Amino acid sequence: MTFAHGTSVQRLRAGLTIDPYSHKETRSDWAHPEPPLDIPGAFVASASSVGVADTNRQQVITTKSLYCEPGLDVQLGDRIVSGPHTYTVESLPEADVNPFTGWQPVQEIPLREVLG
Repeated sequence: MTFAHGTSVQRLRAGLTIDPYSHKETRSDWAHPEPPLDIPGAFVASASSVGVADTNRQQVITTKSLYCEPGLDVQLGDRIVSGPHTYTVESLPEADVNPFTGWQPVQEIPLREVLG
């Protein structure tokens, strides 16, 4: 898919680090991230924004979705950059398949951006 007026979309992923307790590799090292991955033919679409305020601060939580080809390597905890915005993947990516025809249109990946 190519979009004449789209923006580029990139996936950022934390680097691997060794857990000092279990001695297993985990993805939690944002100080040493993996190289960015360009996602061709993808776009980010709006879902909603909610203002949350308390006595100490005001916060805006924006939810959007990334739409891309099925099977793209995006995991829970990755970051998606689209234009000036950076979103976090906070839900498992889904690529539903029609049970009657086997058709699989796109993969929807729910995103979240928190400002404030």
